Amino acid sequence: MKRPGRRHLLGSAASLAAMAGLGPAARTADAATDTQQGALTFPRDAGAHPGFKTEWWYVTGWANVPGQAAAYGFQITFFRSRVDGTQSMQSRLAAKQLLFAHAAITDVQGKHLWHDQRIARWSGEAPGQNPSDTASAATQDTGVLLRDWSLLRDGADLHARVQAEGFAMDLRFAATQPVLLQGRQGLSRKGPDPRQTSYYYSLPQLRASGTLRLQNKTLELAPGSTAWLDHEWSEDMLSSDTGGWDWIGINLFDGSALTAFQLRDKEGAALWDGGSFRAGSSLYPFSRGEVVFKPLRSWRSPSSRTSYPVEWMVRTPADFYTVKAVLDNQELDSSNSTGAIYWEGLCEVWDSNNNKVGRGYLEMTGYAAPLRM
Repeated sequence: MKRPGRRHLLGSAASLAAMAGLGPAARTADAATDTQQGALTFPRDAGAHPGFKTEWWYVTGWANVPGQAAAYGFQITFFRSRVDGTQSMQSRLAAKQLLFAHAAITDVQGKHLWHDQRIARWSGEAPGQNPSDTASAATQDTGVLLRDWSLLRDGADLHARVQAEGFAMDLRFAATQPVLLQGRQGLSRKGPDPRQTSYYYSLPQLRASGTLRLQNKTLELAPGSTAWLDHEWSEDMLSSDTGGWDWIGINLFDGSALTAFQLRDKEGAALWDGGSFRAGSSLYPFSRGEVVFKPLRSWRSPSSRTSYPVEWMVRTPADFYTVKAVLDNQELDSSNSTGAIYWEGLCEVWDSNNNKVGRGYLEMTGYAAPLRM
């Protein structure tokens, strides 16, 4: 395929310091109105937003291990969901928020996906203020706790700890680039109705260090291990017609960052699309219609009998990319927490000249059954 001409990339990514100069979001009792108004401020907006219906912190990465040619993938996600029916309750035992968490390690050489999940209630009070809480989320900076799992700010870094069935993670993530504001200065459109918008920022090209453990084997991350963080929250993000989505977050080898997604309706047709490409200080947010996902190869899960496209052609204004799963079987069953069966895993990316240019994570939801938020 002939390489398409790269479009001029407009705009620039703001640094944490620069964003601190932006005025705080006009916080109102109506979160849907708030979604239309505010600029993000840090470190406040790295914390939780309990007034919004849905929120998640999502860390994925590629782990190099000394002496091993094959890499490992890792994924840690914390979800927060407001429980509307309990908001007026006065009892400290009321579960005003639910926190969920998913974690997984992809063992490429062993061709195995290790995964686990957690769920707990949160009263909505500050961490440590309510002894009945088994989970909490700080509002002034990143600080999510769910029993023995956590994602916390530790100095300038983020620190994640997971103790799961058969595996564990103790990882640190250091920023090497400014925050990437997705969409329009951090407001990412997700559907035809303007209310279908989320706050959304990313931290690509994170430097990852620490250890993974598989059963009784400890693996120390080598230099060159990278990660990606997404933090997103919304009051009314998806159209009722949405059945699922396909998403990629890719750390390119030249330091660039690629985000692309499509939302599908319940019949599988593209409903909405978006993403961004950042190279150096230039950021180009993709407009609706500029991103197209074309499936090239599928894999059928032997456990759920669900078929997933594990190889894609993804057309963006930056280039036409081929996205290939490193391991076909990276399906996660979260029936005991969020209730969804979905595919999320390590992938590699080639450009239109067939050069391998990056690696990251591919997520696909709504293939086993239409997604319910």
